[in-house]
Amino acid sequence: MDARNAILGKIRGALNVTPHDGDRQAAVAARLRDHAPGIIPARGQLPAEQRIALFIAMAEKYSATCVRIPEAGDVPGEVSHYLRSRNLPSDIRMGADPLLATLPWSNEPTLTVKPGASDGLDLAGVSRAFGAIAETGTLALTSGADNPTTINFLPEHHIVVVDAKDVLGDMEAVLARLRRTYGPGEMPRALNFVTGPSRSADIEQTLLLGAHGPKALHIIVLGRAED
Repeated sequence: MDARNAILGKIRGALNVTPHDGDRQAAVAARLRDHAPGIIPARGQLPAEQRIALFIAMAEKYSATCVRIPEAGDVPGEVSHYLRSRNLPSDIRMGADPLLATLPWSNEPTLTVKPGASDGLDLAGVSRAFGAIAETGTLALTSGADNPTTINFLPEHHIVVVDAKDVLGDMEAVLARLRRTYGPGEMPRALNFVTGPSRSADIEQTLLLGAHGPKALHIIVLGRAED
């Protein structure tokens, strides 16, 4: 018997169950199949516009900056404005997200868009969020060629576009949408939940931004909300 089986055997013995308990196996299978949610706080259960307002308020509470724009075509101008306002070079790293790829970046002639994953030398990167959680001001970012995970963590400035309709009340709602989008038993390789820029207060309880990732997070909420 290897160490793993020995440990599991002791646990089963303490619980007075056998490894082939059909009732317990059926209960586990049903729970995995039904995705039963836990207790969901009421704070995020709001009409769409109020939900987005809560998301922005919570994101700003954790040091992110936020802006709302009505049209996707306005994204390149907002990205350029952000870079200029912080005296940054007009270079961004970006994946192959279908929406971001179709935006009129050429309208910003001084802006250089570098495709693909970050090599760690980029000052600014642009991602598109899968969704957002109003309750906590959190972004949900899925990995893949469309949105390389390196862009979430390596550039000092992370600019994220999230559709207003994808701002949901709570994490459970985001996970339910993820299951519907990818299908049963499927997940992206990575799902990152990001709340504000990277921070740490490990040393003398002094807050330091950018400790383990971007020191600035700028969120662009795109379009109108949907109830």
